[in-house]
Amino acid sequence: MLFPTACPHCTRDFQAEFADSHVHDLTCPHCGGKSCVFVRKQKFEMLFDLGTRALMDGYAREAVASFSAALERFFEFYVKAAALERAAERGGDFAEAQAALEATWKHVASQSERQLGMLALSYLLRQGQAPDFMDARSLGTDFRNRVIHRGYLPTQTEVEAYAARVFALIDRLLTELGAAAAHAELLQELTFAAHLEQLGDDVIAVFEEHPGMFRARRFGGQAQAAPKVSLPGIPANVTDPQKLKRLTTLNDAQKFQQALRERGELLRVFKGARPALGEPEKGR
Repeated sequence: MLFPTACPHCTRDFQAEFADSHVHDLTCPHCGGKSCVFVRKQKFEMLFDLGTRALMDGYAREAVASFSAALERFFEFYVKAAALERAAERGGDFAEAQAALEATWKHVASQSERQLGMLALSYLLRQGQAPDFMDARSLGTDFRNRVIHRGYLPTQTEVEAYAARVFALIDRLLTELGAAAAHAELLQELTFAAHLEQLGDDVIAVFEEHPGMFRARRFGGQAQAAPKVSLPGIPANVTDPQKLKRLTTLNDAQKFQQALRERGELLRVFKGARPALGEPEKGR
């Protein structure tokens, strides 16, 4: 996936390809100047943005894969944030806590079920209650497996509903994490710092923070002004399971649609970006 960046030497724009590490060693195609662009964005944010773009472009099945991966990587983010927060509260050394965390995560890095187990325990220890979102319906597991493993071709409406469910869960858990998210973000900053020390004197370092649906809402980014949308909660007196399910789905969808409107400049970082879901095509 490409994103636009400006050469710090000649100021001219060019396209760069996103790297998995979020560290980009670049050479300007215009002047040959060297730079290193550090993109402050978590993996789950990037994957969710990719899913949003795929959904907008009509690639429903591909969008499901990205949304699913975003949820898994967010669970990793949550576990690491909770573990580092706990170490900090006990007065532990961050470097030692980081090393222990990395050594532990290696045991589950290739097994999604084990990662879910770590998430469940992390949530219990942090929130003091069992996670209420681990069931297949809340995670959209059945739909995800039909699409990813059984080749089901989903409709746009089905994928929008799945995206809304994933968004609502990540948004909720980010809210519960609050300031603890900074512990996991520090891991990325330390990676950046280590690479920064290795750069030559002729390389200019550039730090960018690309806006996104979660970053604008939870990580302190500024979203553009958006129309106010009423987001009613679920009434406490509703007990009928079917009605509760319908209201929850509607609430998640509303939150997802508002986040799309609040996304700021999110889609401008993509080559050939198009308007968000439900927005009319405007002349360029």
